[in-house]
Amino acid sequence: QVQLVESGGGLVQAGGSLRLSCKASGRTISNSAMGWFRQAPGKEREFVAGISYNGGSKDYSDPVKGRFTISRDNAKYTVSLQMNSLKPEDTAVYYCASRDLWMYVRSWNGYDYWGQGTQVTVSS
Repeated sequence: QVQLVESGGGLVQAGGSLRLSCKASGRTISNSAMGWFRQAPGKEREFVAGISYNGGSKDYSDPVKGRFTISRDNAKYTVSLQMNSLKPEDTAVYYCASRDLWMYVRSWNGYDYWGQGTQVTVSS
């Protein structure tokens, strides 16, 4: 079992930055692909970014490409999401997820473990 805990969310003005962190416990995530997803009120959970088990491959959804950066530190059991140039439409609950395979997928149901989420609110 892997437990995931997100942190770093908050309220920020449009154009600002936030850095989300996801801390894993229970066992290593060094063999796990990781993903960040978000869910806004009334909308489905959507893929934001994914990273392979060793960080060698990354993927971003079109709305965040060029503004968000995913990274990982397996020695520290953490995955991060640096979010720059934030927009009001980025407002959502952000979730960290892991899967017991080396490569990420964009589908939320491809992940085995989820954190509780952290709220990100971007004001205009």
